[in-house]
Amino acid sequence: MRLDKYLSQATGLPRSLVKRQIKCKNVEVNGQPCQDHGYKVLSDDQVTLEGHEVAAPGPKYLMLNKPQGTVCVTEDSEHPTVIDLLEQVTIRDLHPAGRLDIDTTGLVLITNDGQWSHRVTSPKHQCDKVYLVSTAEPITPDYLTQFAAGITLRNEDKPTLPAELEILSATQARVTLHEGRYHQVKRMFAAMGNKVTALHREQIGHIRLDEDLEPGEYRFLTEAEAKSF
Repeated sequence: MRLDKYLSQATGLPRSLVKRQIKCKNVEVNGQPCQDHGYKVLSDDQVTLEGHEVAAPGPKYLMLNKPQGTVCVTEDSEHPTVIDLLEQVTIRDLHPAGRLDIDTTGLVLITNDGQWSHRVTSPKHQCDKVYLVSTAEPITPDYLTQFAAGITLRNEDKPTLPAELEILSATQARVTLHEGRYHQVKRMFAAMGNKVTALHREQIGHIRLDEDLEPGEYRFLTEAEAKSF
């Protein structure tokens, strides 16, 4: 694909503006300025615009290790968003596939593929989610029975689906949910008379958070990961 078309489709910028950026040496291919708007971009070429990597046109899928204090929306006037953390990637129409609370950390999936995002978040797909939980009070063995049986949350009539609870220490556990109700982990522990002090999502479906990613860091999903939904 021609360089100007590649950049236009990947960023949403008009072709005329893209050509101006190329002429002004704001575009690099494999670390070198490229002023040839007709250059044929190869599959392994690294293209940057004003220092930001531009991924190839088409659907893209990323994982992010969300830090505390960020929100899972595309724009926010008060808080940094997960999209703001992708400062080295230029892709059109990126959005988080699902949300975490501002004080919850861990795996967030980000894409520009609306249908894929729907498969991740739709309740009918019952996508498993795994969380590491820290609590204010001890987690006793009776929690295992209650979580497995389902818990009726405050202001709800229908109990939660059975959830797996693995007790790791007196105040830490791993929880696997098969649904995604509002603030579900925190509300389940609250129903047991306990308070969640830290919550970290480790896994969504078959996709596990890459242990090499520090808070705020991200990477593109592998083909196998993206195809797992």
